[in-house]
Amino acid sequence: MARPEKIRLGELLLRQQVITEAQLNDGLAQQKKSGRKLGRVLVESGFVSEDGLSKALARQLDIPFIQLKFFDLKPEVTRLLPEAQARRFRALVLEQSANKVRVGMADPTDLFAYDELTRILKREIELAAVTEGELLATFDRVYRRTGEITGFAKELTAELGDVPVDFGEMLGLTLGQDEAPVVKLLQTVFEEAVRMRASDIHIEPQDGYLRIRFRIDGVLHIQTDADIKIANAVVLRLKLMSGLDISERRLPQDGRFNIKVRNAPIDVRLSTMPTQFGESAVMRLLIQATGLMGMDKLGMSPRILERVRHVIQRPNGMVLVTGPTGSGKTTTLYAALSELNTPERKVITVEDPVEYRLPNINQVQVHEKIELTFDRVLRSALRQDPDVILVGEMRDQVTAEIGMRAAITGHMVLSTLHTNDSVSTPIRLLDMGVPRYMVALSLQLVLAQRLVRVICESCTQPHELSPHEQAWLRTELGDAFDAVKAFRGAGCTHCNGTGYHGRTGLYEMLEMTNEVVEAANQLDVNVFIHAARQQLGPNTLKGDAIRLVREGRTTVDEAMRISNEFAD
Repeated sequence: MARPEKIRLGELLLRQQVITEAQLNDGLAQQKKSGRKLGRVLVESGFVSEDGLSKALARQLDIPFIQLKFFDLKPEVTRLLPEAQARRFRALVLEQSANKVRVGMADPTDLFAYDELTRILKREIELAAVTEGELLATFDRVYRRTGEITGFAKELTAELGDVPVDFGEMLGLTLGQDEAPVVKLLQTVFEEAVRMRASDIHIEPQDGYLRIRFRIDGVLHIQTDADIKIANAVVLRLKLMSGLDISERRLPQDGRFNIKVRNAPIDVRLSTMPTQFGESAVMRLLIQATGLMGMDKLGMSPRILERVRHVIQRPNGMVLVTGPTGSGKTTTLYAALSELNTPERKVITVEDPVEYRLPNINQVQVHEKIELTFDRVLRSALRQDPDVILVGEMRDQVTAEIGMRAAITGHMVLSTLHTNDSVSTPIRLLDMGVPRYMVALSLQLVLAQRLVRVICESCTQPHELSPHEQAWLRTELGDAFDAVKAFRGAGCTHCNGTGYHGRTGLYEMLEMTNEVVEAANQLDVNVFIHAARQQLGPNTLKGDAIRLVREGRTTVDEAMRISNEFAD
């Protein structure tokens, strides 16, 4: 391909009627003030989309426009261009042949970048236009750092050697040294975890080796195995960062610290536990920069979303979100809280721990060691004239009763409870010792939920169901089974070969209508169960999973896996 021509972007977009003359003048004025590229200014001003900009350049240069999220990249090809140069020149190697490479560029008119890429790759270049947003996201995905993690682990092993080491002294000396092997190892682990969208990092000593795993979309993936000799150094370093007792290895400890990964603040919750081969450490990563998820992004069906939004706007009552650990309850509560967080309302949260810092909200961290318990904070919160109270969890009878009294006496109370489904939630409250009348008067709505993996849209394809999958789905759908088209992800670089990318919520909603409340007041619990199931009908957690299968958003296998958690 010939060297690309220099193009005046503004004139090109004007000629192709992508923008107006007024928009161009506005963009040029902003460019003059900020010094940024005109294309970026026009996109951020909303005058043109990234797709529109790239397509206009592709038409002018007569090169293809490629959507990277649908392009199956091969790591060995993309790494022909080192990461530093790829980010510098906003370019990615897409394909190669004997003497040519196809390179996707965010700005295919950048002549300097083209000349440098030709020099580095030493082959003829065929250009393609790609959007900058997709390109940056792809960099984070394809330039994996598993090799670096293994390398730093070996460096730390070599530093420790075979001589007994005073880890406390060594790590105390290296706490502020960025070049220490243990520091570089952990920094790289955190960076790779963020790149791969991991929610948790597991550091687990085994018989003869140390295993590091990431939890991605709810499933654990092995990242690397290292020499067992570095296990103590890694865990002690994490303890120092969390302010924990490094001399105590016999008891579990919990801590917290903050780090920055690529200028994004990460809140890390650390849990250590003594095991047969050493101390295991698990870290939950909370990325503050991602912000809160809106309720319309949670995956609720329109019917449930409308009712939940209506109920939480009431002046009083209790809304409970239920499900096991890791089912997204806190995310749902915070999404609801963000809609209630207005200047006219006073909002107080009682949490353990405070997971996200929210503006204009009074958040209280429970601290059991100094007897700052849920019930104690909740009693004080009621004297602070709140309109909305969020209680992290209904852990015991006392906390539940205080919360329900608050719901009866003019406050909207949001909280969570560990139950299997929505029907069992009022029964669980009664088992905790909460008076029956209090449950009936205060509880407005119960939302049970799970998280289910969604098919990677970059590699989705039709799927022929196995006999077992067919039998399960036919049992659930009956005659409607014949109209279902099943899909799955083939596995690609976008989803790390899993076929899934991201998760969405499954929901079932039990609203405490007059009929359900009347049934809840009956001594026979079976009367309530019958009334609650009558209200739910087919709108159960399993029914919601099947809805996603019919929409082509998840697989039958995933729906079966998640349905086993709440099988009757």
